Amino acid sequence: MSAGAPSTTFSSAQVIGTPGQQPRPAPTGASTRLPDAPARRLRVLLTGATGYIASQLLPTLQTRYDMVLTDARGARRDGTSIPGVHVLDFQSVSDDALRPLFAGCDAVIHLGYHKPTGPVTVGTQLAYEDERVNVDMAERVYRLSHEVGVQRVVMASSNHAADWYEPLIHARTLDQVTPGDLPRSDNYYGWSKIAYEALGFTYATGAPGRRLEVVQVRIGAPRQIEEAHFVGNPVGFKRDLGAWISPRDLTQLIVRSVETLDIRNGDGVPFLIVNGVSNNTRGFWSIANARVTIGYAPEDDSEVFYADAIRHILLDHGDRGRVGTEPTGH
Repeated sequence: MSAGAPSTTFSSAQVIGTPGQQPRPAPTGASTRLPDAPARRLRVLLTGATGYIASQLLPTLQTRYDMVLTDARGARRDGTSIPGVHVLDFQSVSDDALRPLFAGCDAVIHLGYHKPTGPVTVGTQLAYEDERVNVDMAERVYRLSHEVGVQRVVMASSNHAADWYEPLIHARTLDQVTPGDLPRSDNYYGWSKIAYEALGFTYATGAPGRRLEVVQVRIGAPRQIEEAHFVGNPVGFKRDLGAWISPRDLTQLIVRSVETLDIRNGDGVPFLIVNGVSNNTRGFWSIANARVTIGYAPEDDSEVFYADAIRHILLDHGDRGRVGTEPTGH
């Protein structure tokens, strides 16, 4: 199912734009490595537009594209209003109500997510039903995109689609997890992301009638790493250091996922999985195929921006601890 690194590779000249050479700002600043904007301004639908991930992306996306915004609510959790959001619940409204949002769009970025009310662990009916809602929502995004002629869908997957491998990394029986490894998870959250990817590949093959271009971004740990949360848990801390992605690196990755001209794998299928992490010294999620295929050039490294916390937790408190079992990434 996983596309992995395609056998047909592309140089940076085949990506719309090349990395910039501007001075490096703080990690919360704008990316200096975005490609040149497309000659034609793209129209892009963003679901989950009032969510946390969208808040990192919108400052750049709104200057770059003609954005269509939708979410189940019109404001962020802190009450900040987002102008122009179409307030629609993808779980309940009709296709006829949603179809106009997709019409005329070049690409869809799907961040929409129903937060489960139950645990993510396997073995409870509620947990399965909670995550099945998200799978149904992703399928609806693919189907409507396909119906109205959208060219590309960029889907917010997660590294939890392959989180079963993490204990092997920490036990040092495995050095790296690549997008080409079989997706494996031991919880319903990861299972739902695997389902996103499998559905996306089905649409990318052209089986429904035409090929829908699909990029799966396995977002790692996109939030601030809180030092206090990891005192006494150095292994869990190292996990988040390896999976961390800064806002500007995530923005660059999404922009390149939207704009790269050719994402076909070695079999000619326009389907790509990339790991969404920064250029982390402790990284174990491979970004090699993202560098080659879409020109991803992350600017940030958790080792630099969390140097003080690393000294306090890993040096002052030693290298022993527990590993958390609940997903902490996207």
